[in-house]
Amino acid sequence: MLTQNAIALLRDLIRKQSFSGTEDQTAARLEKWFTAHTISYQRKDHNIWATNKYFDPKKPTILLNSHHDTVKPNQGYTRDPFSATIEEGKLYGLGSNDAGGALVSLIATFTHYYAHENLAYNLLMVASAEEENAGKKSLYYLIPSLPKIDVAIVGEPTLMNLAIAEKGLVVFDLRLKGTASHAAHPNSNNPLMKLPKLIHSIETLKFKKISPLLGPVKVTLTQIDAGSQHNVVPSEVNLVLDVRVNECYTNQEIEQLVRSSLDCEVRARSLRLKSSSIDAEHPIVMAGKKLGKTTYGSPTLSDQAGLDCPSLKLGPGDSTRSHSANEFIYVREIEEGIDFYINLLKQIL
Repeated sequence: MLTQNAIALLRDLIRKQSFSGTEDQTAARLEKWFTAHTISYQRKDHNIWATNKYFDPKKPTILLNSHHDTVKPNQGYTRDPFSATIEEGKLYGLGSNDAGGALVSLIATFTHYYAHENLAYNLLMVASAEEENAGKKSLYYLIPSLPKIDVAIVGEPTLMNLAIAEKGLVVFDLRLKGTASHAAHPNSNNPLMKLPKLIHSIETLKFKKISPLLGPVKVTLTQIDAGSQHNVVPSEVNLVLDVRVNECYTNQEIEQLVRSSLDCEVRARSLRLKSSSIDAEHPIVMAGKKLGKTTYGSPTLSDQAGLDCPSLKLGPGDSTRSHSANEFIYVREIEEGIDFYINLLKQIL
């Protein structure tokens, strides 16, 4: 019954628009779940959280977290992204795979253990907002309001394998300055002419430390913007650099290395989306391995980036379906996900 109720909850969530920052309807639906199961909860903006009934501040705490916001549907959709239909074992809808399946599976698992006494760990369930846009009212913003967290399971689609490391992200705004002028006149300080040298510097920018799980730091030039019309030399060229950081570097170290390597103005948008990891010998990881799952490093970002504790990314669904047209999750993946989460925690609680 708990599993079927969790699937029904996901269908309800899909039917409610919850783009990042507008999750009021899904937050209200989650409140109804906790109320129906007689679970005390708290809400801050669109974030909902609860602790197990016999929470003991003397015990360590495991965070169970996933998000209920979504991206906007892309133009490739041929289905209603809010229909939540089930066909041939697939539950279709925006946010079904990323990360609705993981969210309702974790909520069901938390509900299963909520009233258990004498647990070795406390459980803290957080259904967070603004994950997709790394917003100001996301899990990171909520942390000061929560009990101390010792270890976290972050629900994202991993095919229920154990992502024991995750790359961080630093986005850099680069500015090449020059002198504006009419295109008909000589100009030895045209910023566009400086581009080849800068692009070569970006191409040859290397970070020596390579992670066995996440590989090297990945540097990608993603945007270039300059000029307004054909007969005006622009005063500057603006570029955007996407840097995916392995656990061998802090974001602050990455910023210093980028600044020292590039001959232009460099501004990091944020340094808070850091790489995360958990020891391969941690009891939660060992429990997952005992249940037949494999470990790997994830290149994609999640709410783990806002945590200071060891964290494991784990959930039903497949990351390659995330943000895709006609997004779906298999119903059996949710069923298996709930069973796995419950059995995983059973080994350590």
